[in-house]
Amino acid sequence: GFYDPIKNQTCLNVPAILYFLEKGAQPTRTVYDILRKAELFKEKERTLS
Repeated sequence: GFYDPIKNQTCLNVPAILYFLEKGAQPTRTVYDILRKAELFKEKERTLS
C-alpha cells in the first residue's frame, strides 16, 4: 500500500498486510500508527476469531 501525507490518502493491501503480520512481521511505529488509524487490527481480530 501507500500513504500520502500531503493528500492525507492511504491505500492498504489488507490481505498482504494480514499475511505478513501472521508470519511474524513487526511493523515500525509509523506503520503501526497508520494501520491502527485504518482499524486494521480490529479487522485482524475478526479474521482470527
